Amino acid sequence: MTYKVLQIGAGGFGASWCSTFLPPNIADGTIKVVGLVDIDPKALETGRKHLGLGTEQCFSSADKAFQTVDADFCSIVIPPAFHELIVDLALARGMHILSEKPIADTMEASVRIADKVKAAAGLKMAVTMSHRFDQDKSTLRALVSDDALGRINTVSCRFADDRRVYDSWGRFRHEMVHPLLIEGAVHHLDIMADLAGAPCTSIYARTWKPEWAEYKGDTDVIVMMDFANGARGVYEGTSAHGTGLNVWGCEYFRVDAASGTAILEHREVEVFHRDAKRHVQQNRQGKGQQVSLLPGKKWKNSLLIEQFCQWLDGGPPMATNVQDNLQSVALVFSAIESARLGEPVKVQDFMQSFTKSTPIET
Repeated sequence: MTYKVLQIGAGGFGASWCSTFLPPNIADGTIKVVGLVDIDPKALETGRKHLGLGTEQCFSSADKAFQTVDADFCSIVIPPAFHELIVDLALARGMHILSEKPIADTMEASVRIADKVKAAAGLKMAVTMSHRFDQDKSTLRALVSDDALGRINTVSCRFADDRRVYDSWGRFRHEMVHPLLIEGAVHHLDIMADLAGAPCTSIYARTWKPEWAEYKGDTDVIVMMDFANGARGVYEGTSAHGTGLNVWGCEYFRVDAASGTAILEHREVEVFHRDAKRHVQQNRQGKGQQVSLLPGKKWKNSLLIEQFCQWLDGGPPMATNVQDNLQSVALVFSAIESARLGEPVKVQDFMQSFTKSTPIET
């Protein structure tokens, strides 16, 4: 069936939803956008044109939109601090929810939201961890998850983007205390845990801001991770890089396993297989076996919108359903806590400390 959608957010990344992610799903009959909300009149008008909506379907007030629009689910694409307010409005109207990451701007709010959705019988919520479902990351995941490389030993990621000038990465991020962890590493750490194939058990983070970064909060971070299956992870991230070696969407990922190594850099994947006949291995990046990217018409948010509708149709729960996604958001907030304390944090204990009832499902 075609699902009716109330889109919350037409400015910032919401503009990409209106121009790029929603239209393919409208075109094939997966969804029909029946309402649009944004406080910026210009963004609202631009989004309206992209989606072919009438002016009566556009609102500057979320309250008014939820009172007026009859939709099956809402999509939330506004800053994380406002997610819970929209979730409350959606649940009150009996709408399912598809939200941009992170679930909320704090661990407390994230757990509250997951609990509210769980208590709302029959209502579903998922989070668009779009980076994990990009074509190149999906190709790397398929490569390492088929056991061709054996048991995973380490997962590495480097993100180095030049967004040091104020408003070059969205004004609100430059005003945040932890912009890189909450807005960038939320994707990267999520991908690392997915590649490792197990929940993160311990995380140790150091964050800082170089003097040239025009941010209130920390733009640079180094993270060490332990996973439940014995794998280890190392993350290096900066949004104030001098030259932009691995910018957004072109990150470096490496998975080292018992029988080989897989590397993703600048959207190209290559693999090195260990030669059992040689006692000493010597290889060089760029000289491995090139791997073709997986075929597909939809990726990232467009794919996740489709998967969400398939879930509503009675299909299997999305991998990014809000309950499971607590694992991903916990990586971010436990890293922030580790940076504050200057010591490792046990991720599962940290996450559990925010729930007063039964343990969070993993």
